[in-house]
Amino acid sequence: MTVYGALEGGGTKMVLAIVGEDGAIREKTALPTRTPEETLPEMIRFFRQAPIAALGIGCFGPLDLDPASSSYGHITFTPKLAWREFPILSAFREALGVPVGLDTDVNGAALAEGRLGAARGLGSCLYVTVGTGVGGGLLLGGKPVHGLLHPEIGHIPVSPVPGDPLSRGVCPYHKHCLEGMASGPAIERRWGSPARDLGEEHPAWDLEAKYLAQLCATAMLAFSPEKIILGGGVMQKKFLFPAIRRETLALLNGYLTHPVLAAGLGEYIVEPGLGTESGILGAWLLAVEAARAQERA
Repeated sequence: MTVYGALEGGGTKMVLAIVGEDGAIREKTALPTRTPEETLPEMIRFFRQAPIAALGIGCFGPLDLDPASSSYGHITFTPKLAWREFPILSAFREALGVPVGLDTDVNGAALAEGRLGAARGLGSCLYVTVGTGVGGGLLLGGKPVHGLLHPEIGHIPVSPVPGDPLSRGVCPYHKHCLEGMASGPAIERRWGSPARDLGEEHPAWDLEAKYLAQLCATAMLAFSPEKIILGGGVMQKKFLFPAIRRETLALLNGYLTHPVLAAGLGEYIVEPGLGTESGILGAWLLAVEAARAQERA
């Protein structure tokens, strides 16, 4: 039976899996994201254990995804300096000798949620992960969006919420962007405790809902996705969802009209349908597409 390799490359850990053609995960492991020199050989050994037909990589970025570019398939100006300008696509292609598909980790997750998860049967969705960083993958017409670069949802500007004790966000590039104001490190910087230690009644969550509502309202106005999916470590606080929906409606202030708005966005701003497997299954779908592309060539 045909099997595929799937790699969800994160800034903290690399998740690796062998996945069957039916989407069943046969084997899965995780490695800390150290330097390429340390991490790459371990990942190659893992994927060599099975005769994979192709490898799919959903990776932290930024990435160069332009096939016409001289640095196509490279991780570019990542804050993880050891990985800056690393040719991740060609490194795996040369080591494994199989087709390799590459996209951002969040575009991969959006792909999986669009085909298999919370947005299955729809043509568009926005998947956002809120954790150590904030990233978003956008699916339009059933395909991940690539343009001049790729979407950087985490760095859209947000308006500071009145009374926010964090006067400047934690992003080194922007004073007030979504990642800088709503990521896990932003929460910890603001309150002196990690998000996981803050109770439901803590004022942190009112601020968090307001910042994430700015994202949702902006996405609805700019892209009009048919579903917004919020995942990641911070969104394990499930009580955030009703507050985000309520704040989003307040920001829209009646401008948009649609039955999902009239229903309170309960079926529109949702958690991932695939749970914590969105990223790895997205990488599997990238592998399947890479194999099919080679067959057509």
